[in-house]
Amino acid sequence: MKRLCVVPCGKLKIWYRNPNAGPTRAREVYIGNFAKTCIEYAEKFYPKSYVILSAKHGFLFPDEFIPEDYNVTFNDPKTNPISVDELREQAKKKGLMKYNEIVVVAGSKYVNIVKKVFKGTKIIAPLKGLGGIRSMISAMKKAINEGRKL
Repeated sequence: MKRLCVVPCGKLKIWYRNPNAGPTRAREVYIGNFAKTCIEYAEKFYPKSYVILSAKHGFLFPDEFIPEDYNVTFNDPKTNPISVDELREQAKKKGLMKYNEIVVVAGSKYVNIVKKVFKGTKIIAPLKGLGGIRSMISAMKKAINEGRKL
């Protein structure tokens, strides 16, 4: 069984704290609590098979570099987020279509986008039904501390 974990990007990025950071690896760019916890969860349970889904850059491997700050969100079409078709093309090019299951450690917006990209693939949403961001963060932290996947 080949599983890919998809985690969200976040509004708060490294350049907010350090405007001179320059190009930075994707795993180190997103510094908000939720995005950081999702990445920590993915690194604990899916260290060799996770990607970060960015509204601007699409699927990013953890060590891919993001050149500079940006403010694009799936929640606002005016920011021109990447389309489902572009994501599907990118997933093919990056070899992400080989997975039997996709675990989306993110909110429902991301789960719905991933479902459209990976049609016909089993999608698992371990944070579903946990309520708000605080509940999701504490569930992930507990899972990380106990070494037990959600």
